[in-house]
Amino acid sequence: MIRVMKSRFSNVLLSGLTAIAILSHSFPANAGDKIGPIQLWPNGAPNEKGNVGEEGARPPKPNAKRKIIIWENVSAPTLTVYKPDADKDTGAAVVVCPGGAYNILALDLEGTEVCEWLNSIGVTGVLLKYRVSRRKGREKHEAPLEDAQRAMGIVRGHAKEWGVDPKRIGIMGFSAGGHLSAAASNNFKKRSYRYVDHNDAINCRPDFTMLIYPAYLTLEKENNKIAPELPVSRNTPPTIIIMTEDDGVRVENALFYYLALKRNKVPAEMHLYAKGGHGYGLRPSDLEVSNWPKRCETWLKGIGALTR
Repeated sequence: MIRVMKSRFSNVLLSGLTAIAILSHSFPANAGDKIGPIQLWPNGAPNEKGNVGEEGARPPKPNAKRKIIIWENVSAPTLTVYKPDADKDTGAAVVVCPGGAYNILALDLEGTEVCEWLNSIGVTGVLLKYRVSRRKGREKHEAPLEDAQRAMGIVRGHAKEWGVDPKRIGIMGFSAGGHLSAAASNNFKKRSYRYVDHNDAINCRPDFTMLIYPAYLTLEKENNKIAPELPVSRNTPPTIIIMTEDDGVRVENALFYYLALKRNKVPAEMHLYAKGGHGYGLRPSDLEVSNWPKRCETWLKGIGALTR
């Protein structure tokens, strides 16, 4: 059971997130290492005008009940790789997509703290700092999906170098990041951007998917039809969904997406809790939903993702 998760990465987060690394260079990984940030796009992201404002952490609200690093205005997306200790390393990896309505990123709550939890169960955490806020004239998820597809190719392309099994690389997202993870899990046959380098010739299909209080999966005004950018098929990766009945983004997102997975015979599991709301991440509470990380760990073992 995960009760308290304090990120050991937070002290270096703000100073390191804007560092530039060249993808053509080698990034060997040792147990417990942090690699990056690594620029996703060596010559700039596709269709990126860079006119969303200065990137950085939003000043915290006075007397805020919860301290969260709100990161905004990302035009140069990055990956940061967090390796588990050698005695725990299973060889599995997960690309982590924080949420924030595609306008900001909850970078610690749904990012670095999640990578710490993944490390604790022997999984390499790969934090994806994707483009936000929403780009004018583009669907909310278009630029982030380009980033997610590119990220999956890079991680799989560096699997040997980073001590990762290329057949056990998943994706995980929270809220809008859950939608992004679902989009990446259903749009992998063809890149949504023009070829940049060898990383774009590598399979970008996640091997498994974890959706934590996902948003935007269904269309409320169309009887909860699955969103058109999520063409669920038999090739959609095995998926686990975590949701609460009182989630303000509507529990139907989880229910109807799960049914779509079931109809397509995709191995799927859903845990629906009575209370918990939205945006709780790994932070502890007296509610049963705080046990969701243990459910995910058990599921990962069940699908063979944590086998050494």
